[in-house]
Amino acid sequence: MSTKPKEGENNSVVSEFVFLGITNSWEIQLLLSVFTSTFYVASMMGNSLIMLTVTSDPHLHSPMYFLLANLSFIDMGVSSVTSPKMIYDLFRKRKVISFSGCITQIFFIHVIGGVEMVLLIAMAFDRYVAICKPLHYLTIMSPRLCIFLLVAAWIIGLVHSTVQLASVVNLPFCGPNVLDSFYCDLPRFIKLACVDTDQLEFMVTANSGLISVGSFFILIISYIVIILTVKKQCSVGSSKALSTLSAHITVVILFFGPLIFFYMWPFPSTPLDKFLAIFDAVLTPSLNPIIYTFRNQEMKVSMRRVCRQLVNYRRSLK
Repeated sequence: MSTKPKEGENNSVVSEFVFLGITNSWEIQLLLSVFTSTFYVASMMGNSLIMLTVTSDPHLHSPMYFLLANLSFIDMGVSSVTSPKMIYDLFRKRKVISFSGCITQIFFIHVIGGVEMVLLIAMAFDRYVAICKPLHYLTIMSPRLCIFLLVAAWIIGLVHSTVQLASVVNLPFCGPNVLDSFYCDLPRFIKLACVDTDQLEFMVTANSGLISVGSFFILIISYIVIILTVKKQCSVGSSKALSTLSAHITVVILFFGPLIFFYMWPFPSTPLDKFLAIFDAVLTPSLNPIIYTFRNQEMKVSMRRVCRQLVNYRRSLK
């Protein structure tokens, strides 16, 4: 990759980046602040409730709920990486982030994205075993395997993010520092470097884009296999397991849809990018608790029990 600066640019070092934000309209910014704050709080509360319910209820100490609780923890991270900064910046005329802050944001976005990708695949495998090999479910999905899958998810996420950043952290930035976004991510970040970054952009597409597409198709194929298996068995247990599958498929589509668009779309950035970014960072983490509990009667009963215990505990303190 060439390191020769582009013509007309000086060699000054960029110490901060400026976000253009989502819109210049004060009315829309006010609406967005209310919208984003509401969904951020809903995401944190909903996912915290899932984690608390799974941890405190012995009936939910199973592989499926163990993976779900960890997904909820990751969703809290998804919300927290970009939403607080975006809400804060909506009330500022000049929206800036330091160079180190930008790098940190990119790092956590890709760590969390990698972990969630692996967790969704692990959850699909869990459903496959529950539906296709129900008699061997507890033997195959042992506590040791669940811990292994969780550790593997974090290792893959960390390696993925480190590999991405290792190739861009030392890029020279000697002029343009405006990002047409409300958060830092690799595609726009790379374009501001004062060197030829065509090869680097291709590497990012190959790393994040192809991994996203590959994982998405693996999940879709696995769900098709599960659905075909359920149709052949037609048992009550299989039908019950299938009822949770629709939630998994919905979450997979919500998670991978924006990712594939960000990294595989060949055309310049459009206003749709910002809409999908808000959807991915704010809406999806708050919808996941609803999606996973809407058709899960066991989870809903446990949540009501936990909520009653919390209410009774607060009353006892008064």
